[in-house]
Amino acid sequence: MPHTLSPQRERYLLLTLSGIQFSHILDFMIMMPLGPILMREFSISTHEFGFLVASYSFSAALTGLLAATFVDKFERKRLLLCVFGLFGLATLACGLSPNYSTLLIARGLAGAFGGMMGAMVQTLIGDLIPFERRATASGVISASFSMSTVAGVPLSLWLANHFQWRAPFILIAGSSVVFLLIGLRFLPDVRHHLSQAKRSHPFSAMFEVLADRNHLRALLFTMLILFSGFTVIPYITVYAVANVGIAQHDIFYVYLAGGAATLITSRMIGRWADKRGKVKIYRLMAIAATLPLFAITQIGHAPLWLWLICTTAFFVLISGRMIPSMAIITSAAQPTLRGTFMSLNSATQQLASGLAATLAGLITTQSATGQIIGYDQVGYIAIAANFLAITFVARIVMHDQR
Repeated sequence: MPHTLSPQRERYLLLTLSGIQFSHILDFMIMMPLGPILMREFSISTHEFGFLVASYSFSAALTGLLAATFVDKFERKRLLLCVFGLFGLATLACGLSPNYSTLLIARGLAGAFGGMMGAMVQTLIGDLIPFERRATASGVISASFSMSTVAGVPLSLWLANHFQWRAPFILIAGSSVVFLLIGLRFLPDVRHHLSQAKRSHPFSAMFEVLADRNHLRALLFTMLILFSGFTVIPYITVYAVANVGIAQHDIFYVYLAGGAATLITSRMIGRWADKRGKVKIYRLMAIAATLPLFAITQIGHAPLWLWLICTTAFFVLISGRMIPSMAIITSAAQPTLRGTFMSLNSATQQLASGLAATLAGLITTQSATGQIIGYDQVGYIAIAANFLAITFVARIVMHDQR
């Protein structure tokens, strides 16, 4: 390892990265529970809402490809914090958008910087955390997803319901300033990757990554995982309100319960994967995730308690499979190319998310009575992609496995 951190410094690192990831994840996640409000506010259809979600992902995919040409040429800390600052400004622009078109552009800008942030966070984990603790570290970072659902999303929904839909974006922009200052204090400089010989042209690092078949297998695995989740995720709230009969003000409980459960399970799954094997635990989590994937997309009118059981299991298992899978993917990269690989991986994640959300938006329609039609078909597609990922994972070689 080029860096050896003390246990205390390692904890500070993971908590700081979790805070940065919290802002990014909350910014992406808040669009889903705000779906019914935005559709009503701007008088848009499910297709247009799908584009609103997908604009974030497609923009992040494009900047991920661009970042792959230069990310390994800069010191990690400075690059991450610069991008984080721009992300905060873009999120503030979302909250100030006067109409659908400007919100669409602002979401694209937020996605552009948010996608790079996610890649840089995972790159730093790969650079600074040894393989034998990497799934545990991913579990700590995944707790930022839990915190965003248990605290960030409910608070954002409360602000949206009591003030207006703009308030959550302003909250996220403000939290970004706080975490930016913390990052300046606690993130270490990471320069070891700068000592390699200069490449002949800006695309050489990208070509080196794409010439490695193991890298390509890892990127395909990423696409399958994200596609199986984000065909379903963007429309959960819209479907809950329109078809299941959940009141908009009760959506708060969905994210509170799901976030609280994943807050408990994420670190447990990370430690479990490090002890029992990352591939084995990934497969167990992914197979188990099939049941809530099916239930959420097939259920009709139901009481709140039953919907909470389905969605909580969905949050725990869908996020739970990401913990060992990210450790597998990060370890698949050649260490000297890790920044470039993770940028391409982030682009792949966002492209898969955008395609999934767009496909789901095209499949689903809203009836004259306001119900969502076609969500069951979306579920079948998600389950098929999930099983393909389960069968594919064993083909990935982890380079720095010890």
